[in-house]
Amino acid sequence: MKHIVCFHLFNDYSGSPKVLRVVLEGLLKRGYTIDLVTSRGGVLDELRSYPNLRMHGYSYHFSNRAAVTMLRYCAVQLYTFVLAFRWLLSRNTTFYINTLLPAGPALAGRLMGKRVVYHYHENAFVKGAFYSTLAAVMQRLAHRIVCVSGYQGSFLKRQDKVTVVPNALTADFVSRLKPDPEAAFGRKTVLMLGSLKEYKGTKEFIELSQRLPKYKFELVVNDTEENLTRFIAEQHVAVPENLTVYPRQSDVAPFYNRASVVLNLSNKRDIVETFGLTALEAMSAGLPVIVPTVGGIAEMVTDGVEGYKIDVAELDAIERRIDSMLTDRATYAALAANALSASAGYSAGAMVDGIAAEL
Repeated sequence: MKHIVCFHLFNDYSGSPKVLRVVLEGLLKRGYTIDLVTSRGGVLDELRSYPNLRMHGYSYHFSNRAAVTMLRYCAVQLYTFVLAFRWLLSRNTTFYINTLLPAGPALAGRLMGKRVVYHYHENAFVKGAFYSTLAAVMQRLAHRIVCVSGYQGSFLKRQDKVTVVPNALTADFVSRLKPDPEAAFGRKTVLMLGSLKEYKGTKEFIELSQRLPKYKFELVVNDTEENLTRFIAEQHVAVPENLTVYPRQSDVAPFYNRASVVLNLSNKRDIVETFGLTALEAMSAGLPVIVPTVGGIAEMVTDGVEGYKIDVAELDAIERRIDSMLTDRATYAALAANALSASAGYSAGAMVDGIAAEL
């Protein structure tokens, strides 16, 4: 059985480590031996109970100062580059690089003659020169590249040995979701999960909650309570009574189970979602979604079937759709049923099969 050495930079509760957890757990259950090199304190820590997994942790977190974050990033690249050579003499070993960021160990793997496989989650070509450089490095170093959507893969100059494997959710997570369209319609609750980055639509979501005071809004931010408080103060955000804002959560299933509609308000002028993990989580809970009009996330939704595709700049249109969904029981029920049906096409088993075939 193959030995996998997996590198992931920042272990938190965002999309890419969640997906990696599903993949690694599937491989571990199939008997793979895995060394996981990542930071401490996130969703990947939940894999520690598997006897065929060895974790190699380090401390890492982002800073509000870009220069400090870059210094920390470079330090981790140097550390993991050196650490990678402990597997120099390991036979039948593949280096599995999750996201573009672990460039140091990818280079080390090629220098040692290891098979290097990238699981590419970002859209580097809309994220600036730094990510574009990392994408160029990936295309030079990778034996295989796994993309999460056709949209994402279309931007790569290299098209050989590139495959698409859509993301999926853990069976455990899906089992804790309780699809109930009738109850969800009655809850009249609008949910969004995202980050404090301006292009993720946090301020637009707050504005929607101000415009629609008759509905309840919940915002789950993938950041600390401290940073959340600072953001609200610095941006002079007025949080209305019908909006509750939560910091980073280790388990988001309860939020879906008390929601009616889920939004993704990413601004396509600044970022294009290569996949929509929160949209898939919502659809798996039988909830209609509103998502951007382009990107991998847009591939998941047919406008007017599982929800709607609306640009965040069209806030009036989003407001009208939320109101129409939460006042028209028949339309809501049809959207919810379609969303749940579509989610069944994204199975964890198929995703693990796809990744295993590349390793």
